[in-house]
Amino acid sequence: MLVLGIDPGTATTGYGFIEAHPDGSFAAVTYGVITTPAQTPLAERLLLLYRQLRDLLQRYPPQGAGVEKLFFQRNVTTAMSVGQARGVVLLALAQQGVPVAEYTPNEVKMAVTGYGSAGKAQVQQMVKMLLGLETTPKPDDAADALAVALCHAQQLRWQTHFANPANG
Repeated sequence: MLVLGIDPGTATTGYGFIEAHPDGSFAAVTYGVITTPAQTPLAERLLLLYRQLRDLLQRYPPQGAGVEKLFFQRNVTTAMSVGQARGVVLLALAQQGVPVAEYTPNEVKMAVTGYGSAGKAQVQQMVKMLLGLETTPKPDDAADALAVALCHAQQLRWQTHFANPANG
């Protein structure tokens, strides 16, 4: 099953596509970031984000997507722009008919490391290990997106298991 994780932002949106195998293992398919130029007006930045994400969704159609929830930040301007980027991401996913789940940063950390207050380095190390990668995914936004994808893939596994308890 192909699963997408998104770490939204206006300047940089991380994305990570992973394959969740029936045996419980995971493999990275592709990951990276969508960036928008800082001096570009916000509406144009959001349009760039939408178009590039739509292209990725057409190239790698996922069966499900996890999107990181916005947690309260002290900088209200940053929080608002991240919220706008999240809206664009959710719209693009809905237009493609991709089922979406949203996760807080602590939920992602808990799913990937077993500890909801894990540090960034700990999460990145677990992403590397769980996906069998030789190096830690870069940049950080891409690694975060892969963590969201892993969180969502695990959630989908649990849902499938409990929907059909005969699976053992």
